[in-house]
Amino acid sequence: ISGFIMNVSKEILNELALSEDEYSLIVKRLGRHPNRLELGMFGSLWSEHCGYKHSKPLLDLFKTGSNNLLIEPGKENAGVVEIGNGLGIVMKIESHNHPSAIEPFEGAATGVGGIVRDIFAMGARPIALLNSLRFGPLSDSRNRYLFEEVVSGISSYGNCIGIPNVGGEVFFEKCYSGNPLVNAMCVGIVNTDNLIRATTGNEGNVLILVGADTGKDGIHGASGLASQSFDDEQDLRPTVQVGNPFLEKVLIEACMEVSNKEFLVGIQDLGAAGLTSAIVESAAKAGSGFEIDISNIPKREEGMDAYDVMLSESQERMLIIVKPGTENLVKEIFDKWDLQSSVIGKVTGDGLARIFDKGIIQCEAPINILADSPTYKLKGEKPVVLDSLQAFDFSDILIPDSPQEILLKLLSSPNIISRESIYRQYDHQVQTNTVVSPGSDSALLRIKGSSKSIALATDCNSRYVYLDPYVGGIIAVAEACRNLSVTGAKPLALTDCLNFGNPENPEIYYQLEQCIKGISYASNAFSAPVISGNVSLYNESYGENIYPTPVLGALGILEDSKKYVTSQFIEEGDQVILLGFDELLPGGFAGSEYMANIHGLIAGKPKIDLDLEVKIQSICRKLIDKEIINSAHDCSEGGLAIALAESSILSKIGFIGDFEFSGRWDEILFGELQSRIVVSVKPNKLKEFTSVCSADEIKWIALGHTGGNSFEINNLINIPIKQLRSVWDQAL
Repeated sequence: ISGFIMNVSKEILNELALSEDEYSLIVKRLGRHPNRLELGMFGSLWSEHCGYKHSKPLLDLFKTGSNNLLIEPGKENAGVVEIGNGLGIVMKIESHNHPSAIEPFEGAATGVGGIVRDIFAMGARPIALLNSLRFGPLSDSRNRYLFEEVVSGISSYGNCIGIPNVGGEVFFEKCYSGNPLVNAMCVGIVNTDNLIRATTGNEGNVLILVGADTGKDGIHGASGLASQSFDDEQDLRPTVQVGNPFLEKVLIEACMEVSNKEFLVGIQDLGAAGLTSAIVESAAKAGSGFEIDISNIPKREEGMDAYDVMLSESQERMLIIVKPGTENLVKEIFDKWDLQSSVIGKVTGDGLARIFDKGIIQCEAPINILADSPTYKLKGEKPVVLDSLQAFDFSDILIPDSPQEILLKLLSSPNIISRESIYRQYDHQVQTNTVVSPGSDSALLRIKGSSKSIALATDCNSRYVYLDPYVGGIIAVAEACRNLSVTGAKPLALTDCLNFGNPENPEIYYQLEQCIKGISYASNAFSAPVISGNVSLYNESYGENIYPTPVLGALGILEDSKKYVTSQFIEEGDQVILLGFDELLPGGFAGSEYMANIHGLIAGKPKIDLDLEVKIQSICRKLIDKEIINSAHDCSEGGLAIALAESSILSKIGFIGDFEFSGRWDEILFGELQSRIVVSVKPNKLKEFTSVCSADEIKWIALGHTGGNSFEINNLINIPIKQLRSVWDQAL
């Protein structure tokens, strides 16, 4: 091997997101200096994005004890949970934040493409997409451009590949200006006997590269873009991949066909770090080595060397590992689908990564060194500002004059306003499984051939996490699960995308550690383990970190797909009831949309009673299963008044509220206390409702009844439903 780098500049190490100490460790482990290709491979494999250097020790805090898990979390491309009938649900969420900040359309589109490949690489057919998005205020033209292009990229790719986009969320806050968050989630279904692993298997197996040509797009995407902070967009544009959804659609079908063949050993998608990550990680799992010749790889450009080929993140490519002597059988399948397939090498038994170019060796390094990135357990420090923020006294905040004006202003807030202008761009009915479409608290998809349905949702309020990372992590899980429970589904599993700032900052590391502890505690309480996910760090631009944003993707199971409800009122004359309390309590100003939007203030200490939360969700599911309630809607952003208004707006049925409370009306109507669900009940079901709640010692409050054309609360609010809808239903 030639080209050993004896004196590596700080600029090169910075480009690869390697420290000088890490370079010294590479030299020590290899017993020599690496050459340029080897150094590039180490940079990608040891990057934060691939190696999880600062997060891996913390992720061990997640408790994953569940009889439904089919694969240990973190061991494969995605998590798998059994749902009965010989079926498993494969799910994962991951980020494409930095690429979307630079080239928002392609960044978002390839984020969708990448997460889909993670799912069908395991032999699962993708059946649903969701997303979670964060942007700066839309009053800024750059933020508006990012927002519009990201939504267009998601819809373009998802619609082309024929996978329904059934749910998601979007939130706007100043801290995301310049660093939007684009988290994509995919869910697939698989026969549990047909799960595919990302492994090279035994010596002699054949390595085949399938799909698109390899170009120079995405080089240093994993190391230079996803694993450090960025300020200069122009220099980073070449690191953003370009997608071809039509090619991916064909690739899905071809890989689904191959996955049923006995000669298949493993499948791995080429995502972050491209072929380097795909082949090294697959070999590491098998304890094997490999030999490949990059001259056998179809290239998009002239003059591409081994460095370019191994680190390219060109999209729509898969690594297929098959038994020796079956290469022609594989080729026949991919030829049928008009897909390019090339034998690039073989599996060896010596644990070495050998890369050739026209027979000339370019790299020879031990797999176990390449795949074993260092990890760091740092000491976090509670942000100094938190003590004063958490101790903030809201009693000094003046009460506004008009409850009606506040309601209308909050309904028009970008964080509450209708999302129809977003999801109407998505095809959410393709595949004909969608029972509950976007616009309710969670999506609901039937499982064909069974009586079951699955519910899906994404959620996170980053203001809560900013004000108290531990409690905020608990609330993120609770809200995601609550979205499932108000539909009737029991939470089964979670996938998370942990979006944080620079972990080398002790205050950011504190946020990450405390938040993971909170998520772990809450997921255990719901018996809904975190089975997969992604960590996206270094989310900052121009010196400002984003709010800590642990997005939770939640999966729930509904045994009887006919027994579900949505968030809108159903009939006039129904009693409207608040589950969770027997009196309307003050509180919930901490991190609330009311305080942020009306008073320009983000402060306070969020609170949640997790035991109560679990009980409330359980009784809600029971009431739905017994067909006692007509609707259910969780109280979240905007508080009780907004939850009631949304149920009225969606149904075009009025609400007449008449309930007692003491203290500030703004705190009662717009405070964001946790563990509350608004339900509607037919009058002839009230006795049964009372009996079920009493048996489980669940408190509740009668708020009023549905009917008429106006939204009324005591003598405070009286607004025609048409006016509410015209305000709420504006396009973002």
